[in-house]
Amino acid sequence: MKRRVVVTGMGLVSPVGNTVDESFNNMVNGVNGIDFITLEDVTNWKVKLAGEVKNLNFEDFLDRKEVKRSDRSVNLAMVAMIEAYAQSKLEGAEIDRTRLGTFIGSGIGGLKTIEEEVSTFATRGQDRMSPFFIPNSIINLIGAKIGIKYQAYGPNLPQVTACSAATNSIGEAFRYIRDGYLEIAITGGAEAPVNGIGVGGFASMKALNTSNDPKRASIPFDLDRSGFVIAEGAGIIILEEYEHAKNRGADILAEVVGYGTTSDAFHMTAPDDEAKGITNCILQALADAKMDPKDLGYINAHGTSTVLNDKYETLGIKQALKTHAYNLNISSTKSMTGHALGAAGAIESIAVIKALQTGLIPPTINYQNPDPDCDLNYTPNKAVQKDIQYGMNINIGFGGQNAAVIFKKVTHE
Repeated sequence: MKRRVVVTGMGLVSPVGNTVDESFNNMVNGVNGIDFITLEDVTNWKVKLAGEVKNLNFEDFLDRKEVKRSDRSVNLAMVAMIEAYAQSKLEGAEIDRTRLGTFIGSGIGGLKTIEEEVSTFATRGQDRMSPFFIPNSIINLIGAKIGIKYQAYGPNLPQVTACSAATNSIGEAFRYIRDGYLEIAITGGAEAPVNGIGVGGFASMKALNTSNDPKRASIPFDLDRSGFVIAEGAGIIILEEYEHAKNRGADILAEVVGYGTTSDAFHMTAPDDEAKGITNCILQALADAKMDPKDLGYINAHGTSTVLNDKYETLGIKQALKTHAYNLNISSTKSMTGHALGAAGAIESIAVIKALQTGLIPPTINYQNPDPDCDLNYTPNKAVQKDIQYGMNINIGFGGQNAAVIFKKVTHE
């Protein structure tokens, strides 16, 4: 028998806030977190805008030595975890920690560490490289470090599926609990790609917007869109088996009810031009949730602001939902946060959960010029108040990765 899985804690560090509530309130108010890069000297860079985390001093939360010894992606995840763990009321709780696992995805992981240590190797030789190079560059160490601090003795299974990494991690954690392998999972994603090789690599692919106008840089579904804005951040979600959460008196924030994941098997970076992969992914999630598609009230779309993604994601939504695609609200919070790659799905899933809790659907900001190929309701420019029972988060990644998770509003008994 399949078990129910609920959310009992959330933590978020994003370009629009350093907590869940700060981030979501700013999303609802249409605050743009995209601005000129401050983490690096971008004088000679073609791309000068990003979604950076702001006003966050890691040493206010973490040991100074650990901060220095860890990649920025790990530090972002650790700060988000502190918030999620506190909300989940797991501190001091009597739980079987062999039944507590970590599923924290990332698209690239310790990119700044890789950049610095390769430079050290090239200029000063092997003997001057840091012993922390390998631990800080591999993706499983994000979850491992959280597992060490919080004594999670279950599996540490990050999903490494590009920009779908966090959503796949949430989905796989959901399955592990639903199928009886775990009682609790720490899941989500973290990414810190605002550095020379991160920005340079995507810029060389012509994937990034090169505008110097923060208001016209990340403009999902707009006719004038021309590339995404790279961003950083981390989101942590605590998932738990329903009866286990109830018995220990945890607050239940939402329920996870469906998960779908597919591969386009089409191209290294371009989406399938018939949108079969994303269509089937959405249908899988709906079937998994055993729900009528007409009950879906909100989709937080991948909505990257690239020409192809937004066109084919829209097509996939229409193919999966038929006429109901025109009846629900869709938004891309990347219009405010930018695209945090492997952390995007965690940031955006938290936005869906908060939308279910509050009845407030965040907008797609800076939307000006409709595109005939993108003809759905993208909640343009202003938040909408709407009582919704089900919300879906969609993410799509290089390699043809597709992932969708459905959350249900909690009705307190």
